[in-house]
This record gives sequence, C-alpha cells and structure tokens, in this order.
Amino acid sequence: QVQLVESGGGLVQAGGSLRLSCTTSGRTFSTSAMGWFRQAPGKEREFVAAISRSGSSNYYADSVKGRITISRDNAKNTVYLQMDSLKPEDTAVYYCAAAFSRIGILPPAYISTNARDYDYWGQGTQVTVSS
Repeated sequence: QVQLVESGGGLVQAGGSLRLSCTTSGRTFSTSAMGWFRQAPGKEREFVAAISRSGSSNYYADSVKGRITISRDNAKNTVYLQMDSLKPEDTAVYYCAAAFSRIGILPPAYISTNARDYDYWGQGTQVTVSS
C-alpha cells in the first residue's frame, strides 16, 4: 500500500514563505512522477506543480509560476514545494500525489497536470495566508 504524508502547512502572513514536504512509502519513489494540487473552500481541486521521476522536468500553474518551486529527493522518498511571496489567494488544502506507470516505468521526463493521471494521494495539509 502506497502512503503519502504531507507536512509543513500552517498560517503565514502575505509575502511570507512555507515549505511543504511529502514523504512516500510502499513503492519505489524514484519510479513515480509527483504532483501538488490544492483545493480552496468552495472551489475545485486545481493543479499547482509537477515534477518528473528523474527531476529533470517540472511544470507550474500560471498562478504560482515564479513564486513556487517543486523539487524532489529520491534518496529521501520526498517531494517538496517551496512557496515564497505567498498571497491570500494561495490559501487552500495542499495535496501531493504520485503517478506510476501501469506498464513498466514512466519515461524519465513524464509529468502530468491532470489529477486523473495520479494514482495515490496524501491527506492534505492546510496553508492559510493572512492579508
């Protein structure tokens, strides 16, 4: 059974920073593409950032580009989301997700912005940005 556990959320003032972590277990982390999504109250879950299994490719939502950085440490089975210059509109529950190939192993540069492509999800961590 694959488990994803997020941490690092909290309350921060606008302009501040947070670093989210997501540690996985149960399958070989280095074979998974990873993504971060978020869901604000009353809104649908939306894509934030994604990173390939090799770490060679990443992609960001336009709303966070330049302020948020996704990275991974395959030796620690952990993916990170460094969030800087936070805005009140970044307030949401943040979820990490893992995608594995149905056959074989994902291409090294594979990433996805589609939640349906992800097989496993964490429980989420709350990020609140005050104005």
